[in-house]
Amino acid sequence: MSTPKCVTLDSSSWLKPPKSHSMSLEKLEILKSLEGWVSQQVLPLLKPVEQSWQPQSFVPDSSLPLEEFKEQVKGLRDRTKELPDEYLVVLVGDMITEEALPTYQTILSNLDGVRDESGASPNPWAVWTRSWSAEENRHGDLLKTYLYLSGRVNMNMIEKTIHYLIASGMRSGFESNPYLGFVYTSFQERATFVAHGNTGRLAKEGGDPVLAHICGTIAGDEKRHEKAYTRIVEKLLEVDPSGAMVAIGDMMEKRITMPAHLMYDGEDRRLFDHYSAVAQRIGVYTVDDYANILEFLVGRWRLEKLEGLTVEGRKAQDFVCGLAPRIRKLQERANERARKMKPRAVKFSWIFNKELLL
Repeated sequence: MSTPKCVTLDSSSWLKPPKSHSMSLEKLEILKSLEGWVSQQVLPLLKPVEQSWQPQSFVPDSSLPLEEFKEQVKGLRDRTKELPDEYLVVLVGDMITEEALPTYQTILSNLDGVRDESGASPNPWAVWTRSWSAEENRHGDLLKTYLYLSGRVNMNMIEKTIHYLIASGMRSGFESNPYLGFVYTSFQERATFVAHGNTGRLAKEGGDPVLAHICGTIAGDEKRHEKAYTRIVEKLLEVDPSGAMVAIGDMMEKRITMPAHLMYDGEDRRLFDHYSAVAQRIGVYTVDDYANILEFLVGRWRLEKLEGLTVEGRKAQDFVCGLAPRIRKLQERANERARKMKPRAVKFSWIFNKELLL
C-alpha cells in the first residue's frame, strides 16, 4: 500500500550502493533451526484452498444466460456510478500494487536462508512464500475484474501500468536478507490491512456495499498475513534480539516504501507521488497511518522493553522507538507548507485523463 511520499527521513540511505547477501553464516543457521517452528506456528495461518474465497463469488457470473449476466453487470455499474474519481484512482493504484505479485514472490523466494531452491521446495519457508502468493493473487484478480466491469476506468492504461511495473521490479532494500524482508512485510501487510479497510469504508459511504465487502475481505487476508510476518519477527527478536533489532532499525531508516513505487503508465513519471497524494487526501492511507503502524509494531514486538542488546542494537532501539513522534512533527511542517501552496491539477490516465486537484 501506499506510503505517502512526504515521509522522508533520511533519503541518503537510498543513495548508497545497494548491498546484497548481507546474512552471516550464524544467522543462516538460525533460520535453518526455525524450520520446524515455521511449520507449527506460521503455516497454520494459511487457509486451505477449499475453504478460501475466490474472486468469482463477488462478480457477475459469466456462465449465466446472457440476459441474466447483463443484469448483474448493470447492477454493478449502478452501484459504482456515484463513486468519486479520487476514490477510483486510489482503488486502481491499490489493485495495480496487488497485480505486481510476481515481483514480490520472486524477491521473497530468493531471500538467503529461506529461498525456494527448486521452485517447488518442501521447505516450510518456501511453502509459506508460495502459499502466501497464492492467497494474495486473488486480490488483484478480483479488484481488476470489478473495475473492468464498472466501465469507469481506462483499462488499457491500467494494464500498461501493470506491464511497466512488473518489468521495472522493486527497490526493496532487503539485501537478500530475510531479517530485513520480514520486517518490511510485517509493516506492509499492516499497511494494506489499513488501506483496504479504509477503501471498504469509503465504498460503503459511496453506495456500493458489494465493493465494501470485497475490500473488507481482502483486508481480512492482509490482517492474517500481518499476523504471520509479525510472528516471525517476534521469534527472531527472541532468538537473536540484537540482530533483529538492528534489522528493524535498518528498514525504518531506509523508509518503508510502497512496493509499487516504480509505477508508470507511459505518461506520468511521478504517477506514484500523485497517486499517494490522492490516497493521503481522501484518507485511505496517510502519514498518520504510517506513524500508527510503526507505533503498533513497537508495541507488538515490545521493542521498548528489549534488554541485553549490543551497542548497535540499543542504538537501533532508540531510533525506532522515537521515530513515530518525529514523523508526525515532520508531517506537521509539511502540512503547513502545503497550506501555503496553491493546489494544482494533475491528469490521471486511469480515469480517461480527468484532472484531480492535489
